[in-house]
Amino acid sequence: MAWNAETAWEDMQARGIEFVFAQFVDMYARPSAKLVPIGSREAFDGLLAEGAGFAGFAAGEIGQEPSDPDIAAIPDLSSYTPVPWEPNLARFACDVTVEGEPWPYCPRTILRRVLAKAEEKGFRFKMGLELEYFLVEQDDDGSIRVADRYDTLEKPCYDMAGLTRRYDFLTTVSRFCNELGWGNYANDHEDANGQFEQNFTYDDALVSCDRAIFFRYMVHTLAEHNGMIATFMPKPFTHLTGNGCHFHMSLWDGDTNLFLDESDPRGLGLSETAYHFIGGLKTHARASSALTAPTVNSYKRLKPGTTSSGATWSPVWISYGYNNRTQMLRIPGPGRVEDRTIDGSCNPYLAAAAVLAAGLDGIERKLDAGEPNGENLYAFPYEELRSRGLESLPANLLDALAEAERDDVLREALGRGRDEDYLDYYARVKRDEWFRYHEQVTAWEIREYLTRF
Repeated sequence: MAWNAETAWEDMQARGIEFVFAQFVDMYARPSAKLVPIGSREAFDGLLAEGAGFAGFAAGEIGQEPSDPDIAAIPDLSSYTPVPWEPNLARFACDVTVEGEPWPYCPRTILRRVLAKAEEKGFRFKMGLELEYFLVEQDDDGSIRVADRYDTLEKPCYDMAGLTRRYDFLTTVSRFCNELGWGNYANDHEDANGQFEQNFTYDDALVSCDRAIFFRYMVHTLAEHNGMIATFMPKPFTHLTGNGCHFHMSLWDGDTNLFLDESDPRGLGLSETAYHFIGGLKTHARASSALTAPTVNSYKRLKPGTTSSGATWSPVWISYGYNNRTQMLRIPGPGRVEDRTIDGSCNPYLAAAAVLAAGLDGIERKLDAGEPNGENLYAFPYEELRSRGLESLPANLLDALAEAERDDVLREALGRGRDEDYLDYYARVKRDEWFRYHEQVTAWEIREYLTRF
């Protein structure tokens, strides 16, 4: 439904909603909020006009210093979301402003800007997201284990018994998604023990990203209510498959899918526009991975080799092809492209901005996608694929950041902060994350090196 102030207020009154979360995210996509009482129409209109104020530096990585003026989170009425398990509570996703102006470090604002550029070219960007997560328990020593102690199969994907043991949790999440009108259409036990995926229907990119933020919050909250921890961390277990957040993407003009061409001679059902979009995704893949796979842990998922189930189900090579899950870009059906580099730690707004900017550059410059690859890329040695000319994704976050900093398309898309490009701010924060990780001496290093030298 297209909400406006009047219809949202009427719905809130009908539901008995007394409080709203004015919510925004920082670079890490951590949702911050103020709980605002809405006891009158005057209070509601005041929130819409003035927003909720925050000390930005205290709220995470959003480009502020302690000396800066407050940020204001301005609700977007289209994001109105009743909180299903708290009948008197709703959520609004917000755009961050400072002294009445859009704040260039706000991830949602960054995506809005790239979407506006796409619309100027006649494109409406739509996405569906596949959000995978684990349900775990944490021991006193900090270690984690799968919450379901009976979930021990070597190949547990689609395991009916595993779904049954988590029936109450999964059906609660599914029911809430459908109450919100998201169109949950499948709930799977994923490839790893303790891992699940719950899918909802694609929509405009901003809507899908808002839903992704709320979905993660919902799953975290309901897991806590059930004495568990939910994690979307890319690779929480060494021996198990990691968590992806695959984007399924298409460009539209009104009701027309511009990626769809049933007469495609390659047989994929893609248009020339879609192939140029793919060309852009491939050209900028090493740079955009800094935002689609944005943590140290991400690159432990994007690796060659196998897991307990026999496959990582994550890409290593910059390639595309058919309905083939060993490729970076999979074509699961006519008229859409799936990017499998994107993982559960992503900020969906920044990841969407990056891939859209890359794809639009491909369209503008008519970049060649090359021929689709139909092979099982997991079946070939790394050296052989390199000798064939295939290019790999970065091996770690530090390399990805270096690629991103050299990418002018990505730099322009992310925009300018106060006295620096957002990309430079992002890289500085993330490089510090890398160095903090790299300074740690791990148990693996002790085992590997302690008595060798």
